[in-house]
Amino acid sequence: MWKPLDPGEIKISFDGAMFKDSHEADIEVVVRNPHGEIMVTMSEKIPMPFSVVILETQARFTIDGEIDNNWYDAHATFYGDMTGSETMQGACGYGNLFDQGYGLSTAALSSAIFNNGLTCGACFELQCVNDPQWCIQNAGTIKITATNFCPANYSKTQDLWCNPPQRHFDLSMPMFTKIAQYKAGVIPVKYRRVPCIKQGGVRFELKGNLNWLLVLVYNVGGAGDVSNVKIKGTNTDWIQMTHNWGQNWQTDTQLVGLTLSFQVTTSDGKMLQFDNVVPRNWQYGQNFQGRFNF
Repeated sequence: MWKPLDPGEIKISFDGAMFKDSHEADIEVVVRNPHGEIMVTMSEKIPMPFSVVILETQARFTIDGEIDNNWYDAHATFYGDMTGSETMQGACGYGNLFDQGYGLSTAALSSAIFNNGLTCGACFELQCVNDPQWCIQNAGTIKITATNFCPANYSKTQDLWCNPPQRHFDLSMPMFTKIAQYKAGVIPVKYRRVPCIKQGGVRFELKGNLNWLLVLVYNVGGAGDVSNVKIKGTNTDWIQMTHNWGQNWQTDTQLVGLTLSFQVTTSDGKMLQFDNVVPRNWQYGQNFQGRFNF
């Protein structure tokens, strides 16, 4: 039986060992938060011999992220003006970036980084380098969230910044001018992935009609970019959703009138489960916030 934990503690449940042969055992690890809600699940093969079969235990542990935080070379430009109005909407599906909590600390990515929309929501740290004429001295770094796509232009013969295989960030003008003079146009940068820090829980916006349900997953902390989503109605099994575009995930299963739960996995392999986050009387166009974040 699960008992409440002190803040910051996490429980691990080894829900049985299934012995398929005499050489290894399959162990499923279930991580729950202090409320008993599932946060992470993992499956591992344990080599035999295995002297004790653990049916359930508890432990405290932390999960280390697997974000690649190495620095890489790229270039950066900006689009729009200081209001950032042209950076709204975009290929990630976030809509009004102010309403969704992203603001102007955003960028459109070239296809080499965009990954067909799966990088949407990832956070990056950028620094202007190797251009003393245009880099602002001692400007430090900026941190942005990927919210849009910078498409390739195959009709051009020069300035092919967003064409493959170029790694490129098209920043909002306010972010660009934090690290470089706006007249520079394009600057060399170093960039790396960093954890996303978000306020509140992961959010889910419901769109679609009676034939299909489209769920925008946003305000995601940690790795930030979602790699997999499953959905569950009141009495259904877990249903695998398909990646539609940006961070919109789709199912054709009829779920109207059901309480909805989600399992969200980010690119570093972490999974959080949001039980009953959407009430049964939900409507298209509504958004709901989970109780926790990555």
